Amino acid sequence: QVRLVESGGGLVQPGGSLRLSCAASGFFFSSYDMSWYRQAPGKEREFVASIASGDGVTKYADSVKGRFTIFRVDASYTVYLQMNALKPEDTARYFCQANVMGRRYWGQGTQVTVSS
Repeated sequence: QVRLVESGGGLVQPGGSLRLSCAASGFFFSSYDMSWYRQAPGKEREFVASIASGDGVTKYADSVKGRFTIFRVDASYTVYLQMNALKPEDTARYFCQANVMGRRYWGQGTQVTVSS
């Protein structure tokens, strides 16, 4: 079955960097677009970034453009989110998402806390 496992979260100071990873299994990874979302306490889950299969076209939320980079390594069934210049408002639980055969799958998430 489809499985997504995020890792790499943690506590970081403002201005710092983190790299999140999402290890996928159970589907032909290179054929599907992959996305990152985040959810802060008391707020709705929001789109962060996506990367297309094949041509690797990326999209970003305005709030993270120029600071975050999404990339994928199809050979290892992994999608990454490189986060630089982190701000306190980036604090949230970050989720990997795949839309496989018309169904959305989510990982369990990884917590990112930006605080001094």
